[in-house]
Amino acid sequence: MWTRHSPEEYSISLYLRNENKYIHMKFPKHIFHALFLLFLATISGTAISQTAEPWTSRDLIEPATLANMISGATEKQPFIFNVGPVGDIKGAVHIGSTANQAGLDKFRKSLANVPKDKMVVIYCGCCPFRNCPNIRPAFTLLKEMGFKEPRLLNLKQNLKVDWTDYGYPMN
Repeated sequence: MWTRHSPEEYSISLYLRNENKYIHMKFPKHIFHALFLLFLATISGTAISQTAEPWTSRDLIEPATLANMISGATEKQPFIFNVGPVGDIKGAVHIGSTANQAGLDKFRKSLANVPKDKMVVIYCGCCPFRNCPNIRPAFTLLKEMGFKEPRLLNLKQNLKVDWTDYGYPMN
């Protein structure tokens, strides 16, 4: 809690729970403002770093959409890469983990002959996105290499729940 004592002086009162007491600190106005701005910058940076992903909602492709694309005879067949440890979707190239440099190098080599204007779909499927160590580096690599249609298969839980249990095609 902060209190303004005069136009030039503010104080902050903090409750120390483990010591069961309050401490009070007085600051000149300019120091108080600097501390307040530092606090705002800290919480803003934390919020941004926790929510920033290399993909947007437009970059996500739903499982049913991809299943229809690979089951049908359309001209727009995507290139599909498995960047995780789970089973392979029909037509997918198995890369394995891209959480390390060796995996990213293998993925980069596999992308060398893929036209930049073609849709490239990646998936891991080991766990929910928030926990996955593979999709962020792989998707970032697609963007760095200049692919125009990078897509991330929107597996909210994992490959079994969001793909296999629906009977979508596997290799």
